[in-house]
Amino acid sequence: VQLQASGGGLVQAGDSLRLSCAASGRTGYVMGWFRQVPGKEREFVAAVSRGGSRYYADSVKGRFTISRDNAKNTVYLQMNSLKPEDTAVYYCAVHASYGLASVDLSGARWDYWGQGTQVTVSS
Repeated sequence: VQLQASGGGLVQAGDSLRLSCAASGRTGYVMGWFRQVPGKEREFVAAVSRGGSRYYADSVKGRFTISRDNAKNTVYLQMNSLKPEDTAVYYCAVHASYGLASVDLSGARWDYWGQGTQVTVSS
Protein backbone atom coordinates (compact mmCIF):
# COMPACT_ATOMS: atom_id res chain seq x y z
CA VAL A 1 0.00 0.00 0.00
CA GLN A 2 1.29 3.43 -0.95
CA LEU A 3 -0.20 6.63 0.42
CA GLN A 4 0.04 10.13 -1.04
CA ALA A 5 -1.14 12.99 1.14
CA SER A 6 -1.93 16.50 -0.07
CA GLY A 7 -3.82 19.63 0.88
CA GLY A 8 -1.67 21.20 3.56
CA GLY A 9 -0.84 24.87 3.64
CA LEU A 10 -0.63 28.10 5.58
CA VAL A 11 -3.90 29.49 6.92
CA GLN A 12 -5.10 31.83 9.63
CA ALA A 13 -6.78 30.83 12.84
CA GLY A 14 -10.44 30.09 12.22
CA ASP A 15 -9.90 29.04 8.62
CA SER A 16 -10.52 25.62 7.10
CA LEU A 17 -8.43 23.13 5.16
CA ARG A 18 -9.13 19.75 3.65
CA LEU A 19 -6.43 17.13 3.50
CA SER A 20 -6.61 14.24 1.07
CA CYS A 21 -4.75 10.96 1.02
CA ALA A 22 -4.91 8.71 -2.00
CA ALA A 23 -4.04 5.06 -1.45
CA SER A 24 -2.94 2.40 -3.86
CA GLY A 25 -2.95 -1.32 -3.26
CA ARG A 26 -5.09 -3.23 -0.78
CA THR A 27 -6.92 -0.52 1.14
CA GLY A 28 -10.05 -2.07 2.58
CA TYR A 29 -8.75 -1.35 6.06
CA VAL A 30 -8.93 1.34 8.69
CA MET A 31 -7.47 4.63 7.48
CA GLY A 32 -6.50 7.53 9.66
CA TRP A 33 -4.56 10.69 10.29
CA PHE A 34 -1.83 11.51 12.75
CA ARG A 35 0.13 14.70 13.27
CA GLN A 36 3.50 15.55 14.66
CA VAL A 37 5.29 18.68 15.78
CA PRO A 38 9.11 18.63 15.78
CA GLY A 39 10.36 17.54 19.17
CA LYS A 40 7.01 16.11 20.23
CA GLU A 41 5.45 12.68 20.01
CA ARG A 42 3.20 11.73 17.16
CA GLU A 43 -0.44 12.40 17.98
CA PHE A 44 -3.49 10.50 16.80
CA VAL A 45 -6.08 12.70 15.08
CA ALA A 46 -8.83 10.56 13.58
CA ALA A 47 -9.60 7.18 12.05
CA VAL A 48 -12.35 5.74 9.86
CA SER A 49 -13.24 2.16 9.07
CA ARG A 50 -14.24 0.97 5.63
CA GLY A 51 -17.84 0.95 6.80
CA GLY A 52 -17.66 4.56 7.93
CA SER A 53 -17.26 4.24 11.69
CA ARG A 54 -15.18 7.13 12.99
CA TYR A 55 -13.08 7.95 16.00
CA TYR A 56 -11.52 11.29 16.91
CA ALA A 57 -9.01 12.65 19.34
CA ASP A 58 -10.66 14.88 21.91
CA SER A 59 -8.56 17.83 20.74
CA VAL A 60 -10.21 17.85 17.30
CA LYS A 61 -13.67 16.52 18.05
CA GLY A 62 -16.34 18.86 16.71
CA ARG A 63 -13.88 20.67 14.44
CA PHE A 64 -12.42 17.95 12.22
CA THR A 65 -14.28 15.41 10.11
CA ILE A 66 -12.72 12.30 8.63
CA SER A 67 -14.31 10.63 5.66
CA ARG A 68 -13.39 8.22 2.91
CA ASP A 69 -14.35 7.42 -0.63
CA ASN A 70 -13.84 3.69 -1.04
CA ALA A 71 -14.29 3.86 -4.80
CA LYS A 72 -11.40 6.32 -5.01
CA ASN A 73 -9.34 4.71 -2.22
CA THR A 74 -9.07 8.15 -0.67
CA VAL A 75 -9.41 9.40 2.88
CA TYR A 76 -10.11 13.02 3.70
CA LEU A 77 -9.69 15.21 6.75
CA GLN A 78 -11.87 18.31 6.76
CA MET A 79 -10.41 20.70 9.31
CA ASN A 80 -12.56 23.63 10.42
CA SER A 81 -12.01 26.34 13.02
CA LEU A 82 -8.29 25.76 12.87
CA LYS A 83 -6.15 26.87 15.80
CA PRO A 84 -2.43 27.64 16.00
CA GLU A 85 -2.00 24.48 18.08
CA ASP A 86 -3.16 22.45 15.07
CA THR A 87 0.11 23.37 13.35
CA ALA A 88 1.96 20.15 12.54
CA VAL A 89 2.94 17.75 9.81
CA TYR A 90 -0.09 15.59 9.12
CA TYR A 91 0.37 11.97 8.11
CA CYS A 92 -2.18 9.58 6.71
CA ALA A 93 -1.86 5.94 7.60
CA VAL A 94 -3.47 2.54 7.16
CA HIS A 95 -4.09 0.06 9.96
CA ALA A 96 -4.54 -3.49 8.68
CA SER A 97 -7.78 -4.17 10.52
CA TYR A 98 -11.43 -3.93 9.57
CA GLY A 99 -12.80 -2.23 12.66
CA LEU A 100 -11.79 0.50 15.06
CA ALA A 101 -11.78 -1.65 18.19
CA SER A 102 -8.18 -2.79 17.70
CA VAL A 103 -6.79 0.49 16.44
CA ASP A 104 -3.60 1.55 18.15
CA LEU A 105 -3.71 5.25 18.98
CA SER A 106 0.06 5.55 19.40
CA GLY A 107 0.61 4.77 15.74
CA ALA A 108 3.25 2.16 16.54
CA ARG A 109 1.24 -0.68 15.03
CA TRP A 110 -0.10 1.09 11.96
CA ASP A 111 1.13 -0.62 8.85
CA TYR A 112 1.52 1.97 6.12
CA TRP A 113 2.29 5.70 6.17
CA GLY A 114 2.16 8.58 3.75
CA GLN A 115 4.87 11.20 3.41
CA GLY A 116 3.20 13.93 5.43
CA THR A 117 1.82 17.34 4.57
CA GLN A 118 2.54 20.53 6.52
CA VAL A 119 -0.32 22.47 8.07
CA THR A 120 0.54 25.85 9.55
CA VAL A 121 -2.06 27.96 11.34
CA SER A 122 -1.10 31.52 12.15
CA SER A 123 -2.70 33.47 14.97
